[in-house]
Amino acid sequence: MSGDAYAKAGVDVEIEAEASRIMYEASKRTFENRKGKIGEVITPFDDFSGVKMVSAENLPEGTFFSIGFDTAGTKVEVAQRVGKHDTIAFDLLAMVCDDALMRGGEPVLVGTNLDLKSLGTDDRFLPIVRELAEGYVAAAEAANVSIINGEIVQMGEMVRGFGDFPYHWGAACMWFARREKILKGDEIKAGDAIVALRENGFRCNGWSLVRKIFEEVHGKEWHTTPFESSTLGLAALTPSVIYSRFVVGLHGGFDSEGTCELHGVAHITGGGVREKMIRMLRPSKLGAELTDLFEPAAVVAYCQKIGKVSDADAYSAWNMGQGMILVTPEPEKVLAEAKRAGVEAKVAGKIIADPKIVIVSRGIEVVGQSLVFRVE
Repeated sequence: MSGDAYAKAGVDVEIEAEASRIMYEASKRTFENRKGKIGEVITPFDDFSGVKMVSAENLPEGTFFSIGFDTAGTKVEVAQRVGKHDTIAFDLLAMVCDDALMRGGEPVLVGTNLDLKSLGTDDRFLPIVRELAEGYVAAAEAANVSIINGEIVQMGEMVRGFGDFPYHWGAACMWFARREKILKGDEIKAGDAIVALRENGFRCNGWSLVRKIFEEVHGKEWHTTPFESSTLGLAALTPSVIYSRFVVGLHGGFDSEGTCELHGVAHITGGGVREKMIRMLRPSKLGAELTDLFEPAAVVAYCQKIGKVSDADAYSAWNMGQGMILVTPEPEKVLAEAKRAGVEAKVAGKIIADPKIVIVSRGIEVVGQSLVFRVE
């Protein structure tokens, strides 16, 4: 074990290097996801500190790319509470990769930043790093992206959380699109069908409210509360569904043709169903009737019930059972593709000329009541 001044200050460079090697070996396993495609990773020198790059030669006219940033938010605290760290990468990559779908892009490359309190001066926290790395690989495969780079930073007391190994995880995603595939918002037409894609948990948004409710009702150790056949903590940790591979297959990627016509995509994260639908529809000045949404996951409904959250507030904070909403003139094709891909989907409503969002609630306050929000 190193004994230099840096280690005495709480940062052991040997342990940090080993953690970096663990994450790099995981990232290398994701390079296969883009082999032979745009974003194929080239590594002239195989080392976690070596350069990793992609070829940008001979890209066709009409090629566009952008970069999105996001984090797993405070959901990482739930992983820290229950001691399970192999799914939080799904939450992180769902946030950055699925955002690309809203503009018709194909997520390609991801870089991450893992901020830790401390890795310590021995190897006791390295098993957690290995869990994070395994989740990294599985989530990248689900999103069909390569993890091209990452950083581990020991931040000391600047990072707070739960337990002995608090951390925060953020990422950037580079996505590519062809000009003719970009979704601007004005493609949406009155009469288009709305297809909802099922989400089984909270995703990564609205957690300040979730944690406030659970702590007020169940105390500081709320995650240990029995819930259904497990615990409230494990139910709350349910990983986000990553829709990227499926939706890129529908719409078509940078160098692939799609199977269905899509006019709009809403990623149901911060602001819930209400805000994300309004954002999607604002360019077209149209509205939507959502008459047959999925019911919220059991843990979401439970949180709404014990927190006495109104249906209007719940649909403005959480996904309430749908992680993504697609607008299409070909709903039957979308449903057939979803069935083949093992994605739970249903026709949930239609686009209307009146600029308002009508949600027929599946919340616990009054099932079947119509919630109306203006598109402004």
